[in-house]
Amino acid sequence: MKQKANLSVKKGISHLKRVSQMIDSDVYCIDILQQIQAVQGYLNSAKKLLLENHLRHCYKSALESRLPAEEERVLKELVKIFSKA
Repeated sequence: MKQKANLSVKKGISHLKRVSQMIDSDVYCIDILQQIQAVQGYLNSAKKLLLENHLRHCYKSALESRLPAEEERVLKELVKIFSKA
């Protein structure tokens, strides 16, 4: 999972550099927008992988602890991060 998420981020960075070059070169706007969508796709892929990993391990561990404070802490983390989206 870690490798897949990291690969998605690296691909996103590569595309983002290309977007900057395209803007500097006055490339057709639609072509730039398509590259931006590719960047967002790579980041969304990494986000999905990381969220799944978090739920399978960190969140699951908090629930298995049977400690209400720990359960509340991880729930608040998820709400906080998705409230910013």
